[in-house]
Amino acid sequence: MRRSQIVPLVVATALFMENTDSTVIATALPSIAASLGEDPIALKLALTAYLVSLAIFIPISGWMADRYGARPIFRAALVVFMAGSLACAASNSLTGFGAARLLQGLGGAMMVPVGRLVILRSVPKSELVSALAYLTIPALIGPIMGPPLGGLITTSLDWRWIFFINIPIGIAGIVLSTMYFEDL
Repeated sequence: MRRSQIVPLVVATALFMENTDSTVIATALPSIAASLGEDPIALKLALTAYLVSLAIFIPISGWMADRYGARPIFRAALVVFMAGSLACAASNSLTGFGAARLLQGLGGAMMVPVGRLVILRSVPKSELVSALAYLTIPALIGPIMGPPLGGLITTSLDWRWIFFINIPIGIAGIVLSTMYFEDL
C-alpha cells in the first residue's frame, strides 16, 4: 500500500472510533440511566457536554498542530479520547459521566481536524481526492455499526463495555500514526 492510502486509513481509525462512539451510546442510554439512578432525559447533560467540548476545542486544534506538530497532537488526542472513554466506563454518577464525556469531547475535537491536516500535508495534491475517499468510507461505517453494536453490547454485557471498544481502536491508531505519520 502507498503512503497516500495508509495515512487516510490511519486517520479513519480515529474518525471511525468517534463516529461509532457517538451513535453506540444512543441505544445504551436507558441502561446507563438506570445504572446511574437517573432519568434517561437527564443524560442529555452528558450528550451536551460532549458536543460543547467539541465546539470549544475544534477551533484550537489547528493552532496546536502547528505549534506542537500534527503527529504528537493526533496521538495525544487519541490518548485523551481513550482516557475519556475509560472515565465514562468508570462513572458512577451523572456528574462524573458528564465530566468524562467532556474529556472525551476534548480528544474527539483534536483527532479529526488534526488527522485531516495530516492528510493535506502528507498526500500529494494529485492523490488528495482518492486519499479522502480512503478516509471517508471507513468513517461512514461507524454510524451504521454504532446502534446495533450498542444494543448488542448493552443486552449481552454491561453498558460500560461500549466505552471499552474504543481502547483497541485507539491503540491501533497510536501505533499506526507513530509508524506512518511524518513529523509535520
